Amino acid sequence: MSPRVVVTGMGVVTPIGQSVAEFWSALQEGRCGIGPFEGADSDKLDVRIVAQVNGFNHAARLAGWQRDKSIAFSGRFCWLAAAAADEAIKQSGIETPFAANADRVACIIGSAAGGQLAAEIAARDRFIAGKRAVHPMLLPRLVASSAPGHIGIEYGVKGPTYAICSAGASAAHAIGIGCDYIRNGLVDVAIVGGTESTMTYSALLACQAMHILSPDGCFPFAAKRNGTVLAEGAAVLILESDRHAGMRGARILAELCGVGMASGAHDMINPDVEAAREAMRRALDDAKIAAGSIDYINAHGAGTVRDDLEETRAVKEVFGKHAYELGMSSTKSMHGHAIGAAPAFEAVACVKAIEAGVMPPTIGLDAADPECDLDYVPRAARKKKLNYAMSNSFALSALNVSLVFGAAPA
Repeated sequence: MSPRVVVTGMGVVTPIGQSVAEFWSALQEGRCGIGPFEGADSDKLDVRIVAQVNGFNHAARLAGWQRDKSIAFSGRFCWLAAAAADEAIKQSGIETPFAANADRVACIIGSAAGGQLAAEIAARDRFIAGKRAVHPMLLPRLVASSAPGHIGIEYGVKGPTYAICSAGASAAHAIGIGCDYIRNGLVDVAIVGGTESTMTYSALLACQAMHILSPDGCFPFAAKRNGTVLAEGAAVLILESDRHAGMRGARILAELCGVGMASGAHDMINPDVEAAREAMRRALDDAKIAAGSIDYINAHGAGTVRDDLEETRAVKEVFGKHAYELGMSSTKSMHGHAIGAAPAFEAVACVKAIEAGVMPPTIGLDAADPECDLDYVPRAARKKKLNYAMSNSFALSALNVSLVFGAAPA
């Protein structure tokens, strides 16, 4: 039999909390991390609100790193990932650096933008400020694989180590592949998640050109919704086989029960109901549970008009009458859309929701779109015993992933 896959550690750096405890507290309180963009050429943008990680001190957060001294010269998206991994590893209690079984550990981190911030800084330095050279570490600052690379060096990971890019589903694909590696016996431990540092003029300009950004805020499923809000941050989970976790007496936080992946093969921009539906159905099939067993869905819920409507329709198709009985919320209303890292934020939210028996809210939902008529846990968190929670991540060109988490095995 394939081993069960369990979560033994989590770490985050988000706009609403720079540790899991802070993040979860903010989610329960309905705290919003969206504010004015503080960056280059902000006066030239039509949309000037984002969800930034303010006051992040990478030197302090990574002061305990011993093996990878090059992290000090890396880029912001690597620092965010490294800090999240550090918290997750410490919570898991797993002994590092991995030594005898280093090849039985994987590190897979999703990122849509990678080192875009470093590229923009280098271009400004060279072509606008007139500097004669760029930073000697520019290449590793650019490539998305540097985030898992730094983590792998610090903790001695010698198994599969790489980055995944699938837009807003990047971290979900990373989590799903880490799960598959464990189930198929390739590794015992997988360090998985996502990271983004997208607070750049070019990223905001690109999203603005697609007309997907809101100048007012992120209001998923609301009648007033008019776009999403770009965010940054990182989140990392430690996955293990139940046997490996049991042998070392680890505290298990939750079980990753099911993974469903689907692609629309239809359009680069617009969502696809069929792909969303199939991702959820495949996750349920993989978890071997009925649709009625899901108590809570952390929706993709980006706040764009069509995406929220199509997700609502897909949920109704999969869950039928039960769609009106479960709770479904979008935490992006608080932490914004961190693109490739967002699925990892939301996976952490699902694990904490099951652990605490609390569904986080969709804030700013004063009046729902009449066609979005499900229970989106509006405005305030709600207590409810949760046995299973689903997390949806539906990316550009309908690269969709749904994850099912369950309570820790008895």
